[in-house]
Amino acid sequence: MSATIRVASFISLMLVSMQSWAEYQLNMRPGVTSFSQGAYGIHTMVMWICVGIGIIVFGAMIYSIIMHRKSRGAVAAKFDDNLTVELLWTIIPFIILAFMAVPATRVLLAMEDTSNSDMSIKITGYQWKWHYDYLAEDISFFSNLATPVEQTQNKATKDNNYLLEVDNPVVVPVNTKVRLLLTSNDVIHSWWMPAFAVKKDAIPGFINESWFETDKVGTYRGQCAELCGKNHGFMPIVVKVVSADDYQAWVAGKKQLAAAAAESATKTWTRDELIEHGKTVYATNCAACHQVSGEGIPNVFPALKGSAIATGPAAKHIDIVTHGKTGTAMQAFGTQLNDADLAAVITYERNAWGNNMGDVVQPADIKAAR
Repeated sequence: MSATIRVASFISLMLVSMQSWAEYQLNMRPGVTSFSQGAYGIHTMVMWICVGIGIIVFGAMIYSIIMHRKSRGAVAAKFDDNLTVELLWTIIPFIILAFMAVPATRVLLAMEDTSNSDMSIKITGYQWKWHYDYLAEDISFFSNLATPVEQTQNKATKDNNYLLEVDNPVVVPVNTKVRLLLTSNDVIHSWWMPAFAVKKDAIPGFINESWFETDKVGTYRGQCAELCGKNHGFMPIVVKVVSADDYQAWVAGKKQLAAAAAESATKTWTRDELIEHGKTVYATNCAACHQVSGEGIPNVFPALKGSAIATGPAAKHIDIVTHGKTGTAMQAFGTQLNDADLAAVITYERNAWGNNMGDVVQPADIKAAR
């Protein structure tokens, strides 16, 4: 390869690299809450302090290497210690650390101060989804991953919010101090919202607290930041900050949905209605383990296709879905789904993938089994 070609290739590579760096972000995000912006400010301040120290230290080293090299006739000094120098390199770092500690302590204290909150939301981690309770509004719902299965299986093009979409986002009003109470139903999870600078562990049998308040309307995304099992990467968090009027409209809509769900548990469904609704419930709650095809994962999660449960007595099927199975990953969905959802998903499992049992389970059957 000629020198000209090598130079041209090098310049082209540099241009590509510059374009890549233009899209690459190493810095923290400023955030949209007071203490997230405080954390960003501290990070920036410390970075510049480090830059200044680096310039002084490496500048002194480079100067010494050049000006006191052997070829210039420099002779190494011989001494054991220097009290003045030792005092300086002890006192100066102490002053720098104290200078950084004051704003850092202020931000840390603000992060832990949940007093005078305007509303409280209880957050419970499940494998692998989040449950939210609005304590003052009597609103409760699960938030599940909404990314299509085809994308997770590389059968469709991934969109910009791949693995960061949910079916039920958290909605809060702008300019409202929201207190968060975090716990877990099974293993340790971690509720992480980078834009809010909130990252708190959700621990079984324990309540952690945090809070956020922002004056910026928008949609903010986060994830579980604790290795909580097989589908750890499928536990996104979406928070929508809306105006006060939009929030009240959302609350009203949620209460209407709750009333409709309660009503649906008292009616008699047709077989087709149960199977259609059950397919949706299954995709949201069961497919992660038992797979869309119902074939499960060998030696990990059992198949439902042709299984003794899905093709056996309906009462046993209802019992295991409602109460779970101790010592296994099979959760008790009786605490997570309403009677209509349970009836629909069980009916679907008994009639999908060639099981073709032909029977149906009604919400009344679930209510009786409870």
